[in-house]
Amino acid sequence: MPEALIDRVAAAAAEAGKLALDRWETDFRRWEKAPGSPVCEVDLAVDELLKLRLKEIDPAAGWLSEETADNDARLGLSRVWVVDPIDGTRDYLRGRPGWCISVALVEDHQVVLGVLDAPARGEQWRAVAGGGATRNGLVLRASMRTALPGARVPADTLPKIDEDLIAVPRANSIALRIAMVAADKADLCASLRWGNEWDLAAAALIAEEAGATVTDALGVPIRYNGSAAEAFGVLASAPAIHTAAVARLAERASAASIQPR
Repeated sequence: MPEALIDRVAAAAAEAGKLALDRWETDFRRWEKAPGSPVCEVDLAVDELLKLRLKEIDPAAGWLSEETADNDARLGLSRVWVVDPIDGTRDYLRGRPGWCISVALVEDHQVVLGVLDAPARGEQWRAVAGGGATRNGLVLRASMRTALPGARVPADTLPKIDEDLIAVPRANSIALRIAMVAADKADLCASLRWGNEWDLAAAALIAEEAGATVTDALGVPIRYNGSAAEAFGVLASAPAIHTAAVARLAERASAASIQPR
């Protein structure tokens, strides 16, 4: 994939990040799309800007975004932009820096390019399939931990069953938590609930290109641009502990996967 393409996508993400940063901690309209699902007018402004810029880059690609009504037309396309205008909206609304702009390009159900722009943290993460991953231009190498006990996990608290793990500070953004594994700031990031492709796509590629293993919570590879645009959770980890992590979480993940959404 030409370097010029990732540069253009990264520039679009940075422009969107600046828009969000300029409005951060100001007075803007906010509401809940559903109970426990906050959104604000900045989410929508970022969405519109990204749609404009990314369609200029690849007008033939479809569009899947948290803040745009879905259109089944994307299912017939080989390439799709998968976007979360502000991942970690709760942190954005609380004035905390754990949020980012997430942009991925999916081709034939696989992520081929991913960018996270986290302006409140002064970070931009990039990855191209087969080309490695970087943060602020520095090459990333994921955790190489070989034992699950003692693994670092982004979490506020850990259940008693996981007391042999180590909780490390977490961002509200699941994308930034996955990226922690890419940057060797965590050994394992797991979510045991249904989530959307836009939460995962860019960060999953960044982690994989840094050497991590990424699957859904049941250990199954994630296929993007699906009809429901969902995956059951995520499990990103150092490669050597992934099988053990899947096994430990299997009973909990199986029970959670059949719960009403």
